[in-house]
Amino acid sequence: MYEQDTIAAIATPPGEGGVAIVRVSGIDAARIAQQIFTRSRGKNGILRSHMLYHGSIRDPQTESVVDEVLLTIMRQPRSYTGEDVVEVHCHGGAFLSRQILGLILTQGARQAQAGEFTKRAFLNGKLDLAQAEAVLDLIRAKTARGAELALNQVSGALSIHVSALREELLDILVQIEAAIDFPDEDIELLQRSKLVEKIYRLAKKLCVISATYEWGRLFREGAKVCICGRPNVGKSSLLNALVGEARVIVTAIPGTTRDVIEESINLDGLPIVIWDTAGIRETVDQVERLGVELSRQYLEKADVAIVVFDGSEKPTAGDLALLRFVNEKKHLVVINKNDLPMSFSADDINCHEREAKVVLVSAKTGVGIDPLKSTLRELLLDHQGEPEVVVTNVRHRSELIRSAESLQQGAIAIESGLPPELAAVNLNEAREALEEIIGLVNNDIILEHIFSNFCIGK
Repeated sequence: MYEQDTIAAIATPPGEGGVAIVRVSGIDAARIAQQIFTRSRGKNGILRSHMLYHGSIRDPQTESVVDEVLLTIMRQPRSYTGEDVVEVHCHGGAFLSRQILGLILTQGARQAQAGEFTKRAFLNGKLDLAQAEAVLDLIRAKTARGAELALNQVSGALSIHVSALREELLDILVQIEAAIDFPDEDIELLQRSKLVEKIYRLAKKLCVISATYEWGRLFREGAKVCICGRPNVGKSSLLNALVGEARVIVTAIPGTTRDVIEESINLDGLPIVIWDTAGIRETVDQVERLGVELSRQYLEKADVAIVVFDGSEKPTAGDLALLRFVNEKKHLVVINKNDLPMSFSADDINCHEREAKVVLVSAKTGVGIDPLKSTLRELLLDHQGEPEVVVTNVRHRSELIRSAESLQQGAIAIESGLPPELAAVNLNEAREALEEIIGLVNNDIILEHIFSNFCIGK
């Protein structure tokens, strides 16, 4: 459990704005509000829960007015944290919000740690751990689709699914524990073959869910796409066409781009970070050589590479060498400049790489850009439809994999005719892994790591 004290923090981002919010939670929240807040027109008295009051914040020592505000109190347990929560809505600006926070701290509250409001919500049973982690995903969502996935988890979709799988596991454990507790009775582990089948079936369900992580990660973090090719094939023009505006300088001089240019786009809810890199070629220019090396580094860490060819010229040895270089990662080939007479076609590319994804475009006129976006999205998502349950958190994936592996070890123990105690150890490990996802098993180190990633005030 946690110390029963009162915490406070500024809940809105730093800087100027129309409104800033200072949040207080804990046993003294209501008392502190009464000490520093005066209702308009002299209307004092007890502040009712879930009402919005107009008034002013005053310094109790000097009685000077700090700001005209709106204040609300949400009394336990009907609040985000499950404690009494007070929110002061003051005029936006760093000075005023800090001044009000300072007054609250002098009345006995302490500065909240990162994520401490959400941590208290978890510890008070308002959210399970998977839901609490999804709050951070919701805050950091880059697209409407990403926010929708996070909100789905905040509402408990993953938790409900994991809890149902845990119940299946408990049913299996009951049968094994019965065989352990009553060894002299004629209790066979059901029929071993049927029990093993149930365990493997449950393990497969866990593997299916954990496999959705890559799909969910792309929506949560965004996909990284690297545009590469030899100089002057139209990489920067292609970036401008994908973004929809001129963001990169384009010239006919090879080697214009010498650094990595980064831009972001939204592909039907999928956030994409695009890197426009320097043309890859052998060069004696020291600055350009550094740019080429940087291009290779970004290419290696990209989720997908877009290899750009100049369709008005025959592929060079450098073009084909680059194609071989990206062969081990997801990639597609863009034949650019199809507004000019073409010197080769997609069939020529397929001679060098079997069943390559090839898109013909003109970055100059915009022809082919929409098909390119569709192909890129399909390639990133592996043509998959949306899974029923999506895992977006690497911790959840790790625990699901651990649970599935423990189940498989338990099934092997039963198949081998080993004592049921050994299978029970494996299955209890599988149960604990599922319970760590939703927070039924509390690990203080894990909790500190999770909530330290939150902003202060949430």
